[in-house]
Order: sequence, then structure tokens, then C-alpha cells
Amino acid sequence: MTTKRGLITDSFKVAKKSKKREKQEKSPTPTPSQQDAATAEEEMRKLKQFDLDWRFGPCTGISRLQRWERAKSHGLDPPEEIRELLLETPAYPEYSLSHVT
Repeated sequence: MTTKRGLITDSFKVAKKSKKREKQEKSPTPTPSQQDAATAEEEMRKLKQFDLDWRFGPCTGISRLQRWERAKSHGLDPPEEIRELLLETPAYPEYSLSHVT
């Protein structure tokens, strides 16, 4: 009585990905201003200026939009263009999160 020993993976069904799905996963999500690199660079410069301006309070552990809203609620008059920029690009962490260390 000899029993055949197979691999544990032999008992599971093989699932293959479709080629269309692989292409979708590999294509990176474009940044909001990928068409115009100069515009994106200018937007990031403005956001960095906002991060470095201590009049609006500390920026550690808080999103840029939360910081802008906190500054507004305290009457600190943060730039409106920063809020508009942040609301236009809510899904991009490089825009919404501060990178000041």
C-alpha cells in the first residue's frame, strides 16, 4: 500500500489573471498636472511655501486641507488659492499631505 504524496498546491484550483487586468494594474495613475510639468512644479512650490509658513500653525500629523481649515477658523487668513488647489486634487497624497521634516 503505497500512497501518493502530492503537493499541497495540487488541491487548489489555478486562477489566472486576464491580460487586460494586468495592463490596467501596470499603468500608473497620472498626476493631476502631468501634461504641464511647469504647472505642477509651481503648484508644489506654493504648497511647500504654505507648509513652511508658521503663521498657520504646525503642519506635522495633519493634512494640508485640515491645516488650512484650522488656520481659517482661527482667523489667520490662509491663502484661498491653496484651498482651491487642495480641493481640485483630493486623491493625490503628494498634494494633500505635508512633507516637511
